[in-house]
Amino acid sequence: MRGRRVETPDEVLVEEYLAFEPAESLAGMLDIPAPDGDELPQLWHWIYLLERRPERDLGPDGHPTHGIPAPPGPGRRRMFAGGRVSTVRPLLLGAPATRTTRVVSTQEKTGRTGPLTFVTVRNTITQDGEVAIVDEQDIVYRTPDSTLPAASSAPSDSGEVREPSLSLDVDTRLMFRFSALTYNAHRIHYDRDFVAEEGYADLLVHGPLQALMMGELFRRHDLSLVGREYSYRLVSPMVGSQTMTVRPGRDGLDAGAEVLDADGRVTATSTLRDLTADLG
Repeated sequence: MRGRRVETPDEVLVEEYLAFEPAESLAGMLDIPAPDGDELPQLWHWIYLLERRPERDLGPDGHPTHGIPAPPGPGRRRMFAGGRVSTVRPLLLGAPATRTTRVVSTQEKTGRTGPLTFVTVRNTITQDGEVAIVDEQDIVYRTPDSTLPAASSAPSDSGEVREPSLSLDVDTRLMFRFSALTYNAHRIHYDRDFVAEEGYADLLVHGPLQALMMGELFRRHDLSLVGREYSYRLVSPMVGSQTMTVRPGRDGLDAGAEVLDADGRVTATSTLRDLTADLG
């Protein structure tokens, strides 16, 4: 089946066949066995139904300069803040699926780092005409002269042991492979000259990778996201090659998880709740 992409001023529709190979590629990057069934593992939809924009559409930072979403002004710095994934039913490999993307809210705020524009993008993924996943992503745009967010100044309960836990060694090679799998051209993940200009000491570890690994902790301990809303937030930059650790949140694994960097700082958190709202 050949893919299809339709863009209007208000939304983008992408349709494609969910082949096995991208899932095999992600499993290889994580150094785990490839899926052996028809169901796509939870959160692995992030490597499918991608926006594959031409080079001419990209700005100096590697992100598209127009489309959905589009920067609210020239020179705005883009950051991924978090999101919510509501899984109604699993996606099946070997069949087509459709993703519809639209902006659902835009808010102007002033934070500690200066003026901020918060944009929420909703991706609705359907298969066989039924909603499978509703994925909302929160994106923050900073003004060119705004102060960069700093890493947490102190570890948070780094000595507290919470089981089960999961670790992943993240180096430049793995960051490159994840950027390729998600078609992410943002230079903060591979260009050290660019991150130095941005004010960071080293490459930044992808926020979606941290969110994916919290999902992996759930999945590898038989905690399904089907019928649940998975909400995650990036609370501090993870900078440089290191080992990230994923562990349950304070209320236990069935309530959420969090990511720690090599210094024991919490960089991402997540919570789970049962779905009650109409997602149609």
